Amino acid sequence: MQRAIDDGMPSDVLIVEDDAIIALDFEDTILDIGVKAVRTAGSAARALELIAERAPDFALLDVGLAGGNSFAVAERLHALQIPFVFVTGYSSDIGLPPRLNGTPMLPKPCTRDLLEATLRQGPRRSPT
Repeated sequence: MQRAIDDGMPSDVLIVEDDAIIALDFEDTILDIGVKAVRTAGSAARALELIAERAPDFALLDVGLAGGNSFAVAERLHALQIPFVFVTGYSSDIGLPPRLNGTPMLPKPCTRDLLEATLRQGPRRSPT
């Protein structure tokens, strides 16, 4: 998918979040901001399937998922050079694997303005 040219907004966002209410809130907010397609996954395995089917333009990854974390998803997105951020309600010292150090993080809950600014900027991790 191509990024929207007129406003810098990605056209397809993947949300990886195991709490259905939080995922729906993110989805509603992102659609309201102007993103055309939003897909959600409640697990890392499902997220990897969705990425294989169609790579997103951007992803929001909850760090802690039921039964694990989203690090494998982050590594796949990084390999594909797809921008992503972690979203967490924990402190910034969450013990990221070394290859994921420097990944941008958003707090949970996240304001609409911060989320919109993040989507427009499309942050990328520094190459490691």
